[in-house]
Amino acid sequence: MYVLIAGGGKVGFYLAQELLQSNHEVLILEQDANRVAAIIEELGENAMHGDGCEATTLDAAGVARADLVAAVTGDDEDNLVVCEIARQRGVPRTIARINNPKNELLFKRRGIETTISATQAVLAQIEQELPTGEMIPLLQMHSGLELVEIKLPETSPVSGRSIREVLLPPESLISLVVDPGGVPRIPSGDTRLNPGDALVVVTRRESSPMLRAALIGSTHGLDT
Repeated sequence: MYVLIAGGGKVGFYLAQELLQSNHEVLILEQDANRVAAIIEELGENAMHGDGCEATTLDAAGVARADLVAAVTGDDEDNLVVCEIARQRGVPRTIARINNPKNELLFKRRGIETTISATQAVLAQIEQELPTGEMIPLLQMHSGLELVEIKLPETSPVSGRSIREVLLPPESLISLVVDPGGVPRIPSGDTRLNPGDALVVVTRRESSPMLRAALIGSTHGLDT
């Protein structure tokens, strides 16, 4: 697999290092000539001096044959531009690093569906440690889907109901139920939901408010 990485900072460097160790073909694009020299010293001829936001640079790097382009610079706007040019050149998959979580929706609207936000990842980890967290993002998936964990409160509108009786948002699926004792089970339509159950649900990110309302309640636990 040929992976083109825009950004030769720590993220780009260690990403390239891991991919090279897995025998993938990798090229890092980096604007800082001194940084390029340092990368080449460490990783060999797997770095190129140039601006990944310029189509001519991407073309020179062989973007047309890339299997994946990862834009991991420290600038969200640059990452968006890199991914858009790559898509125009026919790259089948792009991944963008997002530094400001508020920009995630913009990337989605522009067709960049796979994004990585360090802020969101750390926040999700913190939320898993908070006993008051009732809806925890677990994983961003391709095609706009995400995996979330929801703990049903005592006041949940679905308490005592079977899954087939619960009206979920479109393209949402309860894939796992973990009871308060920590015992997991794959649910069926007849599985009854109870307070304290933790549900692992696949849904679309934009459906999160509707999912919260359906399983937790329209006002329970909302920020003020």
